[in-house]
Amino acid sequence: MLNLSNQHVDEAVWHEQPTRSRKELLEPKSSKFLGRVMLAIGLIFLVILFLPWRQTIQGTGTLTTLSPQDRPQTVQNAIAGRIEHWNVREGQLVKKGDTLLTISEIKDEYFDPNLPERLREQLAAKRGNVNANVAKIQATDQQMTALRLTLRVQLEAAANRVIQARNTVSIDSADLVAVNNFYQIAKSRLARYEEGYKNGLFSLTDIETRRLKLQEDLAKVTAQRNKLLNSQQSLANAKIELANLRAKYEQDLAKTLSDRSSAVSSRASSEGEVAVLRNKISNVEVRRGLYVVRAPQDGFVVRTLKAGIGETIKEGESIATLQPDTPVLAAEMYVRAMDVPLIQRGRPVRLQFDGWPAVQFSGWPSVAVGTFGGTVTVIDVVSSTNGKYRLLVRPDQHHQRDNQWPAQLRLGSGVYGWVILDSVPVWYEIWRQLNGFPPSLQDAPNEAPIKAEAQKK
Repeated sequence: MLNLSNQHVDEAVWHEQPTRSRKELLEPKSSKFLGRVMLAIGLIFLVILFLPWRQTIQGTGTLTTLSPQDRPQTVQNAIAGRIEHWNVREGQLVKKGDTLLTISEIKDEYFDPNLPERLREQLAAKRGNVNANVAKIQATDQQMTALRLTLRVQLEAAANRVIQARNTVSIDSADLVAVNNFYQIAKSRLARYEEGYKNGLFSLTDIETRRLKLQEDLAKVTAQRNKLLNSQQSLANAKIELANLRAKYEQDLAKTLSDRSSAVSSRASSEGEVAVLRNKISNVEVRRGLYVVRAPQDGFVVRTLKAGIGETIKEGESIATLQPDTPVLAAEMYVRAMDVPLIQRGRPVRLQFDGWPAVQFSGWPSVAVGTFGGTVTVIDVVSSTNGKYRLLVRPDQHHQRDNQWPAQLRLGSGVYGWVILDSVPVWYEIWRQLNGFPPSLQDAPNEAPIKAEAQKK
């Protein structure tokens, strides 16, 4: 370089500067300190890799209740009607049985204010009809008894006449045999007299007398034969009369039985109408009790779904929303399907509620701030519409500091939770996170005690 300046650099300084730079470059003090710091950090990181890390499964959801009866419900009216008066306002606390609103009738068949009395009059008339049918049945029973007695007497008389006619036939038959024998004897005598007349033993007068006797005996035989025929005809007539009596009795009995069956059918029909009227009277009385809609349980009237006076509502229509008082709260959380096999009932859970700031250390839940304890109570066996599985978490009663959830919690508030699993080394958790594996357990979950407990419940 050209030395154009009037000033001259001291030779000593010129020769001293390269010596100091060379000394700092050859003997650096800061590099040793940096090496010691990096070594300490590496040792600390190595130690941290082997520290225990508590695995967790994260889930989000809302606050709900464990019992279905504690969840918000709609109050419905059982019958159709017109709103006459509201007895509550929104946000009001009501007790079980308190009147919510009063309605009036809109169906014309129930307009009559004396309808129960009218129905009772009809019921009394139908009961009188039943009694009349009962009396008719008793009368027909007595008539059938009288018919049986009359038939017995008439049948005995007709049977006696048949027996009498049969005896007459027997007598006439015997008389015919006797008369016929007399005729045969007379005929033989006449033959002997005619033979004796030829021999001169008898006179013509004797022969004529015997011939006359033979004609008389023949006439007796003919008369007796006719008498026997008359007796046989009388026997046949007696049998016919007996058969007619039985046929007439069966006809009268069939008619009486038909009358009795008609009376029984009419009584059954009247009894059915009596039952219908009694049922209708009960329905009218119950329906009039439904004009007042009452609270099914203690709770708050959250919202009225019908408004105004004179508005018509249908039967079974929702008229108000009721939130039961002092519900048993539970956190409804949703977790991924790949994490469900690792969760069992009774697993501890740390919860963060909307409106309560909290700091949660995933690997060290014991140092969490602002979270609340819980226990897994229910695990759904099927997935929800979002493809995740629902868990129900109740307050943890084992830890004194977690036995109470905030009293200001409301149903539907957001919940963020961590299901606490087993402890693993930090290096394993880092390796799992880098590979996207789900949390794992050392042993497979045992569901047998859980199923046994569910069956007991």
